[in-house]
Amino acid sequence: MQKKYLKTTILIFIVSALIITAIGGYFYVEKYKKAPQNTASKVIEEKQILPKPIKLNLPDDGNQYDVIVVGAEPEGVAAARSAAKNDAKVLIIDKHNGPGGLMTYGMLNTIDMSKGPNGILLTQGTFKEFFKGIGSKNSFDVNKAKEVFLKLLSLPNITQSYNTVFEKPIMDGNKIIGITALKDGKQVNFYGKRIIDATQDADVAASAGVPYTVGAEDMGVKGKVQASTLVFRLKGLDWDNLIKIIKYEKKIPATYINDTSANGFLSITKKYKPSTQMLRLRGLNLGKQDDGTVLVNALLIYGVDGLNKESIDNGTQLAKKELPRIVEFFRANIPGFEKAELDGTADELYIRETRHIKGYYTLDINDVVFNRDFYDRIAIGSYPVDVQATSPEDTGFVYGKPVEYAVPFRCIVPQNVDNLLVVGRSASYSHLAAGSARTIPIGMAEGDAAGVASAYSIAKNKSFADIIGSEEDIKNIQSILVSQGAYLKPFKVEEAVEKSWAFDGLKFVLHWGLIVPGYTNDYKLDENIKSISFYYMTSNMIKRSIPDKSQLIDDNYQYLQKYIVDKSLTKEEAADILLTYAGYRNEANGNSGDLFKMAYEKGLVSKEAYIDVLKSGNVKWQDAYDMTLSLYNYINK
Repeated sequence: MQKKYLKTTILIFIVSALIITAIGGYFYVEKYKKAPQNTASKVIEEKQILPKPIKLNLPDDGNQYDVIVVGAEPEGVAAARSAAKNDAKVLIIDKHNGPGGLMTYGMLNTIDMSKGPNGILLTQGTFKEFFKGIGSKNSFDVNKAKEVFLKLLSLPNITQSYNTVFEKPIMDGNKIIGITALKDGKQVNFYGKRIIDATQDADVAASAGVPYTVGAEDMGVKGKVQASTLVFRLKGLDWDNLIKIIKYEKKIPATYINDTSANGFLSITKKYKPSTQMLRLRGLNLGKQDDGTVLVNALLIYGVDGLNKESIDNGTQLAKKELPRIVEFFRANIPGFEKAELDGTADELYIRETRHIKGYYTLDINDVVFNRDFYDRIAIGSYPVDVQATSPEDTGFVYGKPVEYAVPFRCIVPQNVDNLLVVGRSASYSHLAAGSARTIPIGMAEGDAAGVASAYSIAKNKSFADIIGSEEDIKNIQSILVSQGAYLKPFKVEEAVEKSWAFDGLKFVLHWGLIVPGYTNDYKLDENIKSISFYYMTSNMIKRSIPDKSQLIDDNYQYLQKYIVDKSLTKEEAADILLTYAGYRNEANGNSGDLFKMAYEKGLVSKEAYIDVLKSGNVKWQDAYDMTLSLYNYINK
């Protein structure tokens, strides 16, 4: 009985500490969200030497399609249009009755833009055509967007098939040669030389045998995906009055508005108490529609499995049941919302995350935050690494703000299956990198590349795996993309932090999501670290990166819980934690006062960290990064 009571007490303490840490992290992010970036960076655009774009003359093989695009999501529209512009005979199918997917049926009508430091749009090509078509507004009218997508697909060599549900791939060994779909209640087979998977969840790739992870599984956290959202529509809002209240009367702090978009309101919405912990109202993103109604992206739904229809339906109903309470809260608490009325919801949930396929390269958080370029770049992004909350215990975090980074072609080429490309949020990204790369404009740039690469591979009779290994083929594809409007200039970003002796340690802890640099890329290198922060950094590192050693945390919790305190960490305390997890707890108990030296002699503290700590007399964040990496190397050897 006593043992059971002790375990319960420990569990309650751990959960409480995690909640406190999460809340602290949230307010840290909010505090520094608007602050200027504190890490010096310099962008150097490099000279681009590409061959003259070649004309692709594809053979006419009768009724067989050159390219089949599964999913008329925005990324799929870009892929189909791009392939067709390069002489391919294209079929695009979708389960809906028209194109646009998440933007038109999920009503995600505010765009997460990627711009360079000079303000230039980085995601050009088809996305730029779409953006111009909707009036060059960050928030757009959903019906107008559908019209623009239909116009983009109105090329003579594109066949559109709606109300057509993908069922399974048609395989020849490890090659996908077509798909089986359900249309008008009947199974239909479509055959194509190349298939582009533009479904939200990489359904084609998964059913064809491409390996994948789900949510945060790649960083050792299973069952965690970013929260979903049900976008809803309000009527009764006077937009001109809102502009007056927000912009001129300044009645709502930290809130921005223009003629079609508004965001902020967090000082008010954070006071809302949902009827269940599985819901949360965050700050509002508002998008004005042409009929005067307003779309609201704000309600987070936890625990939705985007690969399970019953879970999706339950999440949708939970949100719909909450909406009347939310609207009443708006009317009572937000200036300008006094006459607001609920006017409907999106047809489907905005599901932020499910699968991440395994491609020939997986984009990492360090590639994004540290602005990496690649020889096989097909898209360039700069959107912040915005990872929405995965459970009621956290509030979501921003893991950094890149200047600009490239997405390599290898990220859309899946492992194990030939003739297939995957574009959009389920491409080969890590969970954290997807916080930025999942955005639609980046996915549309990938769609452009997939269309060109598909046509090119047919014309040259080469597999995508062959193309990956050929610099000549990559440059030819890039040349065609650039000639058709893509922005793919090589670049180099010089970051001061990369010169730090602790940079390897920093990259390691960032890869595993152990720190949250925020919008300002604040790595706090020279700041003293708190004891509680180092405890969780090391313990979470073990849980995530060496899960088979996670028993170390439970076995040593009672001894190490004294370090879960909000005070500066001393070198002896840091060494005690390191030595305990390394298996030297008994030996350390008899060497009080010499623990830091002992940890150094056993390889748990590098020479650089040892000198740095002795020189300053304090343990700083940079020392902690390096020591966490040293601990990993020691345990994992």
